[in-house]
Amino acid sequence: MAKTKQSLFQNKTFGHIVAVTFYLLLGFGLFGAASNMNYIWKWTSVPKYFAYEKETLIEAPLDGVVSIKENGTIVISGDDDSKEISIPSGYILNVENGTHVFEYDTLAKEKSWVKGPLLEGLIVTLQISGLSALLAFSIGILLAFMRISSYQFLKDIATVYITIIRGTPLLVQIFIFYFIVATIFDLERFLAGALSLGIFFGAYIAEVLRGAIQSIDKGQYEAAKSLGMNYFQTMSFIIMPQALKRALPTLVGEMIALVKDSSLVSVISITDLTKVGREIVANTFSPFETWLIVAAMYFAITAILSLIGNRIEKRMSSQGGM
Repeated sequence: MAKTKQSLFQNKTFGHIVAVTFYLLLGFGLFGAASNMNYIWKWTSVPKYFAYEKETLIEAPLDGVVSIKENGTIVISGDDDSKEISIPSGYILNVENGTHVFEYDTLAKEKSWVKGPLLEGLIVTLQISGLSALLAFSIGILLAFMRISSYQFLKDIATVYITIIRGTPLLVQIFIFYFIVATIFDLERFLAGALSLGIFFGAYIAEVLRGAIQSIDKGQYEAAKSLGMNYFQTMSFIIMPQALKRALPTLVGEMIALVKDSSLVSVISITDLTKVGREIVANTFSPFETWLIVAAMYFAITAILSLIGNRIEKRMSSQGGM
C-alpha cells in the first residue's frame, strides 16, 4: 500500500514548534498586560512564606550585673534581688561576665529555620486530601457493591445517596455538614471538612466502580463459578482487578478533582493552602505573586498524582489481561 503523504500541519515537530510559539506569545502578552498595570512585583518576599529563620531571645528579667557559671547558667545580681537563668544548649550568649544589663536586654539568642505559612498550608491540604481519599474509596466500594446487589433495599439506599450527593453542590454540603452535622456530634472543623469531601467524592467513585464492574463480560462470572469460586473469590481475584484497570484513569481524575476541591474547606476556616493564600494577600497586598505560587503548588500535587496514575496504568497494561 502506498504511503500517504503527511501534511505540514500533521508533522509532530512542526506541531511542537507551533504550540511552543503559541504559549511564548501568550506569556509575553500577559507579561506586557501586567506591566501596564503599574503593579510592583514582590517576588523577593515569597521565600519567607515557605521557610524563614526564627530568632528566639532570652531577656534579662531585671537590671543588674551578669555572672556566667561553668554550666552555662547566668546569674543577674541587682540592687535588691538576683535571678538565676538557665540557658538551653544551642543558644548563643549575648553577654559576658561583668556586663551590666537592663531589664529586657537580650542575654542569649537562638536562630532556627521553621516552616512558613505556605508549607503549613500545604501539609494541611495533603492531610485533608489523603483522609478524604481513603474515606471516598471506602464509601465508593461499598456503594458500588450495594448498587449491583440483588437485594433491592441495598440498591435503593445507594441510589438515593448517590442521587442526593451528586445533585447538590459540594460547597453547600460542606456548610450543611459543618454547621449541622458537626455541631450535633461535636466534630472538629478539620474532620468535618475531610468527611464532607470523602462523602461527596465517594458517590462519584461508586458510579465509576459500578460501571467498571458491570462492563466485565458475564462469561467471567460463569467461568469463575465453574471453577468452584464463591462470590467473594470471584470479585477479589477475577472481576475487581479488571474493573480497577478499566476505571483507573477516571479514578485518578477523581483524586485530582478531590485535591483541587479541597480548597473549598477554607470557607470553614481550615488553614489549608487557599486560606493561607488569602491571609498572605490580606497582610501583604501581593495578590499576583501569592495566587500564582498557590496555583503552582496545587499543580505540583496534581501533576504528581497524574504521573503516579500513568505509571500504574502502564504497569497494568504490560501485565496484559482485559
